[in-house]
Amino acid sequence: MTQTGLNRLLTDKLSSIKGYKLGVLCHPASVNENYQHIIELLYQNKDLKLTTILAPQHGFMGDKQDNMIESNHLTDPLTNLPVYSLYSETRMPTREMLKDIDILIIDLQDVGTRVYTFIYTMAFCLEACKKYGKKVIVLDRPNPINASTVEGNILDLEFKSFVGQYPIPMRHGMTIAELALLFNSEYNIFCELEIIAMTNYKRPMWFDDTCLPWVYPSPNMPTLDTATVYPGGVLFEGTLLSEGRGTTKPFEIIGSPYINSQQLIEEINLYKLAGVYFRPIYFEPCFHKFSGKLCAGIQIHVIDRNIFKPYLTGLAIIKAIIKLYPNNFEWKQAPYEYEYIKLPIDLLIGNQNIRKKLHNNTDLYYIESSWLNNLNDFLNIRNKYLLYPEQ
Repeated sequence: MTQTGLNRLLTDKLSSIKGYKLGVLCHPASVNENYQHIIELLYQNKDLKLTTILAPQHGFMGDKQDNMIESNHLTDPLTNLPVYSLYSETRMPTREMLKDIDILIIDLQDVGTRVYTFIYTMAFCLEACKKYGKKVIVLDRPNPINASTVEGNILDLEFKSFVGQYPIPMRHGMTIAELALLFNSEYNIFCELEIIAMTNYKRPMWFDDTCLPWVYPSPNMPTLDTATVYPGGVLFEGTLLSEGRGTTKPFEIIGSPYINSQQLIEEINLYKLAGVYFRPIYFEPCFHKFSGKLCAGIQIHVIDRNIFKPYLTGLAIIKAIIKLYPNNFEWKQAPYEYEYIKLPIDLLIGNQNIRKKLHNNTDLYYIESSWLNNLNDFLNIRNKYLLYPEQ
């Protein structure tokens, strides 16, 4: 079994945090192999001084369903400690939030995709801890969709937002601690940072190879299957198509009342996408887009996850729908994740050029080729911060 940074903190590194006032940035998936939460584990150790809890998007309890639904500050019922929401009036910890902390411990389960906001909450914490003279310890966890594969264009900083702070690709192929090292050094944060790496972990591992328990890190990330399609499925947040929120298969189901499922599948299959099968489906979301309305669309079935390209697949589906239904298809308008002017799809993709190419019916594989040079440049930067072997 893979040993996470949390496991190693508790078994090998406790002496390094004794005597210090501790804060923790965490969420419901911050658990050990027995499903025990980091707050419970630290609180029950009477040699430790736990003072403060910080929470990312979706809340400390993981109860907030959607984007732009902020969480309140609250008191943890187990410890009676303050819980400060970093998806509230601020995304950056304030001096007041950090005043009772010597060391901030960060233990977040990422999902390997540029637009998942937990990695930017981590980055903002690095910045705040640098500003206020606090040390940070990042406990590493697996990249659930493996830490070998990278895919997609690099973010253009003109489209920097809370779903993309740094010039990395949609599927970055790094663990959260490796990203912390990259953000801290490459983008000049330079806080006092310690990494507690995993053991028994190799880059090609998918989450189910680690033998660790899956606890959903956010309400619409219920399974590893969801995380597998998410680098492409998340693009539909930038459209008025349903991305399956309000169903039991968010990001695996795409649709709208105006779609003809079989017609759409026939169009997508012309792209000969690898490792995936599209099945016609009808569904009625219980909430979110088209709540209570019958939608037709597709379910994305990944049949070979090692050759499946989720980001390219998401772009292909959008391209096909624009071609088939040009008078029906619409992009979602701002606001989105605290950006009030730019189109949400441009923030998600990380530039406006790909959106324009989709509208112009540019060849899908030409679009893919357009990002390869910059992706290779990113790989050279990424290599400096990798902690684990390929084999």
